[in-house]
Amino acid sequence: MKKKVFLRLRLTGTHGHMLKAKKQIIEDLKLVDVVLEILDSRIPKSSQNPDFKNIIKQKKQIVLLNKSDLADNKETEKWKSYFDRNNIPALIIDANLGTGVKNIINKIETVLEEDLQKALNKGIKKKSIRVMIIGIPNVGKSSLINRLTNRKSQQVGNKPGVTKQKQWVRISNDIELLDTPGVLWPKFEDNKTAMHLSYIGAIKDELIPKEDVAYQLLKYLWENYQKNVIERYNLTNEDISIIMNKSENYEEDKIIALMELIASKRGAIISGGRVDYEKVANLLLIDFRTAKLGKITLEKV
Repeated sequence: MKKKVFLRLRLTGTHGHMLKAKKQIIEDLKLVDVVLEILDSRIPKSSQNPDFKNIIKQKKQIVLLNKSDLADNKETEKWKSYFDRNNIPALIIDANLGTGVKNIINKIETVLEEDLQKALNKGIKKKSIRVMIIGIPNVGKSSLINRLTNRKSQQVGNKPGVTKQKQWVRISNDIELLDTPGVLWPKFEDNKTAMHLSYIGAIKDELIPKEDVAYQLLKYLWENYQKNVIERYNLTNEDISIIMNKSENYEEDKIIALMELIASKRGAIISGGRVDYEKVANLLLIDFRTAKLGKITLEKV
């Protein structure tokens, strides 16, 4: 197995779709009071579309660190503190389990409290708070909306200046939510960002060879969460000795030897005793994405 290198991944064939979605978000921002940006707690930086920063501008914003059940708790707390220090209110949630979701409505009301009070002082009583949720694919937007609406996407009708296709859902007596498409940016200059998005499945698996993705993931895990790998795949001291006694070419031989060892333990072997690298790559990615390798954070503050 040879480690391949890819540079400046471009998501071909989807640029038009992304551009259309981005324009729609910009247009819809005029209708909302606050934006919920949902990020993956394992990769808060890489799962944040850099285009959103300029799009949102002065709009009130709340960051939701989702999938917290899959991430290192201590690191997630550090990320929350990071956003809070930068005057972006943040909440730690898990949409699948419902953890922290009930706090979202209170946070929205708190963030807008001053604006609403100013309006009241002028004799203006706002009928509803309008909220937009944004995020890249596979960060859990649909799961969160299902939680917020109790899995009942009750439409509250069209609003002035809103197309018939645009549907709002009510998440409380005073708050209406507008969903948006998951939008990636079309070109990744940074290989690390592209890899991180591949690890969580935000980039389709067929766009980057799974063997490459799994290799890079295993390399990071061995350097930062070695105990998790050892426990998950029942590696013995003898196994570890075999890996560490490989040549000095750490980038290649040691991690490939580790992949081959995991393959032999998990039956990812084909005829002739050869390693099925695609199968062991799938195994590693699934184990990471389902937290069978433990609660792991790939990006630290």
